[in-house]
Amino acid sequence: MVKRFNERPDWTEFDDAWLESYDQANYGSGLSSRVLRATHSLIEQNAGLEASYPTVLEIGAGTMAHFPTVRHGFERYIATDGNPKVVDWLGKQNWEPRVEIMQIAGCNLPFEDGSVDRVIATHVLEHVPDPVAALTEWTRVLKPGGVLSLILPSDPGMAWRFGRMLGPRRRAEAAGLPYDYYMAIEHKNSIFGLKHVIRFHYPKRHERWWPLKLPIPDLNLVFAVNCFV
Repeated sequence: MVKRFNERPDWTEFDDAWLESYDQANYGSGLSSRVLRATHSLIEQNAGLEASYPTVLEIGAGTMAHFPTVRHGFERYIATDGNPKVVDWLGKQNWEPRVEIMQIAGCNLPFEDGSVDRVIATHVLEHVPDPVAALTEWTRVLKPGGVLSLILPSDPGMAWRFGRMLGPRRRAEAAGLPYDYYMAIEHKNSIFGLKHVIRFHYPKRHERWWPLKLPIPDLNLVFAVNCFV
């Protein structure tokens, strides 16, 4: 008897459980979550940021983990996510009046050219099918002199793979979720390639590798960069 191919699972079957597991693993109380929260501040500490960016657009805001780390002034903070369940959750939270929540696909922005002062995308670029198209679209909406701020996991570097074993994988597997399968299809772009794409398109930038300062993906967990346009 010929064994049939095990087709890709229905995402909707695991969606709620996956979101809960992801949020707890990455922004809960464990060591890995404390580390991830701390890395959000890296692009706020970089030299070159202005004291104020009137209009800020965050792509793939998720649970808004990055928002508390923003230090500069702003008049409008547009937090977007492509997942309707995430957007619904965000809409039920008590945000200050300057914060707007929108459901938007990250690579198709409904904003005019040069209409945003700063674009933030943390742990997003590794997921998109065409990173160059995404960077092009994000840069399109930036005003001259604006900044694109990115945080990327050093996946599949050795330090990142080791870090996964400290909590996220165990938590997901305990919930009956195929963690390695999800990561394999969700993390479409390697840090080893993305760092070169970013350096080519943004010669004026400020990079930070964490926890070591050496620009070696295998020895770090996170790559943070502010790209000035």
